Amino acid sequence: MGTTLFTSCSFSWRYHQQIIPSSHMLTQCSLENGVSTAKVIPDSGESKVVDGGIEKWSGLMKRRSVLVSGVSLFSSTGLGSPREGLAVVKQGLLAGRIPGLSEPDEQGWRTYRRPDEKSGGHGVGWSPIIPYVFSVPQDWEEVPVSIADLGGTEIDLRFGSSKEGKIFVIVAPVLRFSDGLGDNAKIELIGPPDKVINAFGPEVIGENVEGKVISMNVAEHSGRTYYQYELEPPHALITATAAGNRLYLFNVTASGLQWKRHYNDLKRISDSFRVV
Repeated sequence: MGTTLFTSCSFSWRYHQQIIPSSHMLTQCSLENGVSTAKVIPDSGESKVVDGGIEKWSGLMKRRSVLVSGVSLFSSTGLGSPREGLAVVKQGLLAGRIPGLSEPDEQGWRTYRRPDEKSGGHGVGWSPIIPYVFSVPQDWEEVPVSIADLGGTEIDLRFGSSKEGKIFVIVAPVLRFSDGLGDNAKIELIGPPDKVINAFGPEVIGENVEGKVISMNVAEHSGRTYYQYELEPPHALITATAAGNRLYLFNVTASGLQWKRHYNDLKRISDSFRVV
């Protein structure tokens, strides 16, 4: 199916000393199979151009039309809709926004690894953040984090799924909690599981955790200790560990309905967190 537009030319054209006023010319632009063409149609009853002038001028307009359609094609195929193109530009301007997701595995799960080049560090003099990894189902996506995030400057990452829930990662300097842990902190040196959740749980759920912790576990992977908690309500799975000079809090939260329907996936996400 083609689309044809008629537009009046906004100028007069001189060819072999014959002038065609703009009011007496029409440009016909057609779109056929994604390719636009253009030709000039003199208005009936008016001056005509001799020696093939119309054809040459039409050729010029066609060349211009090809340039315009090429730009339109790039815009629509390269960036999608104008809104999508703008989103791509905006995403590129967000500090620290570097993709870190793998391709889906055979079960449709992807692994996120914090990129080494990602910005962040909580001030001059801090060592680079040691990367961490976790796995999520295919429909989970990273959510941009800005310095104005309401969760504070120590939120390093956010992820979300409209179907299943939310993830956010807090990476905080251990000097906030103790000045004797050095640059190779361990979660055991910060405190036992109950002390850690009572101290840092309110940062995650926004309220006191007393009476809300329904389970606490300790796990070890590759020589690093992880404290794992389940809270209810609100529904949250929290994994805490320490590495370098920072404390890591990995938090998976969900609504009541999401918790009921997708608890197994949420638990698998929480259990997959590792600092590498």
